[in-house]
Amino acid sequence: MRKWMKMGLAVTLTSLLAACGTAGNNNGATNNGAASEGTETAAPAELVISTWGFSEDFFKEAVYAPFEKEHNVKIVVEIGNNAERLNKIRQGSSDVDVIYLSDYYAQQGIDEKLFDTVDRANIPNIGKLYDIAKAPLGEEYGPAYTVGRLGIAYNPALVKGEVNSWADMWTAFDNNLTLPAITATAGPMIVDAASVVAGSTEFNEDQSFAKQKELDASVVKYYSQTSEYVNMFGQEEIAGGPIMEMYFKDLQAAVPDAKFVAPTEGAYAVMNTINVVKGSNNKKLAEEFINWQLSKEVQEKSAKAKVDSPVNTEVVLTEEEAKGVTYGADVIGKLRKLDMSFVNQHISEWTDRWNREIGG
Repeated sequence: MRKWMKMGLAVTLTSLLAACGTAGNNNGATNNGAASEGTETAAPAELVISTWGFSEDFFKEAVYAPFEKEHNVKIVVEIGNNAERLNKIRQGSSDVDVIYLSDYYAQQGIDEKLFDTVDRANIPNIGKLYDIAKAPLGEEYGPAYTVGRLGIAYNPALVKGEVNSWADMWTAFDNNLTLPAITATAGPMIVDAASVVAGSTEFNEDQSFAKQKELDASVVKYYSQTSEYVNMFGQEEIAGGPIMEMYFKDLQAAVPDAKFVAPTEGAYAVMNTINVVKGSNNKKLAEEFINWQLSKEVQEKSAKAKVDSPVNTEVVLTEEEAKGVTYGADVIGKLRKLDMSFVNQHISEWTDRWNREIGG
């Protein structure tokens, strides 16, 4: 059977120069709304960005405002979850130029030919990223601007011994486990993890579902939103389960002794991508914005604010700054990466089977 998961590759650190508004600007280009020498200042161009609603103030101040000033552009933001925003693009009911999406949804956009190809010559900072982030969905499309990891968080007082591997979910938890629903971002990762625990060197759907069924009796709830996990954990309704590292600080606020582990078989890469929407009238400006998002300046501020984990190899964090952040070549090089094209080909049948056999 086709192998659909591959390990993230170890990478070397390289220097990364800020793309806009700093010394060593890699672009030197102006957008079509910038003023020409000797003329009156032109009206700002408009760049429409589709993104999530989290950390809005941070993005306005640290990401959008400096780019607007440098390029004489007004940034308009459309907010929503992955599915809502992608559907707007499908329906043609949006004038979006740049779209932020998780790799799972971005692959759907690529398969449906909703995104334009990018000219990497206009995004030189791509060459300075960790390898796993450079072309997660192919060289023709946008990079991952952040890479998180899915591991296991748990309350030591409520489990049997230590938790070190995905296999421990089958032995250490006693009717107090939570797992992501199949339709959640991490759902397909658990499908793969169950196959790994079953002993498959390549993905085996039947073995995966048989293993998931063994675990079903111990699951308190299959969560769709991280807030559900956090609430259950704080009230000790669950001992823990798989979660993205970036949310661990919320768990630890409720349970100071809580632990987060990257399982010995490998934590899963959770990548958010940035792409240019097909039909954009501002393609070059959109590519300049992507380059800015990848700059050391933006990535460092995002990491220190605990907004996004950096893929910029020049970002250097202290031990305290790195807490709760997926950081460093050693960490990123050990991540497991799903083949999202394969996932999208099979997710409908997996969802139907999961609803019939496990979570229905």
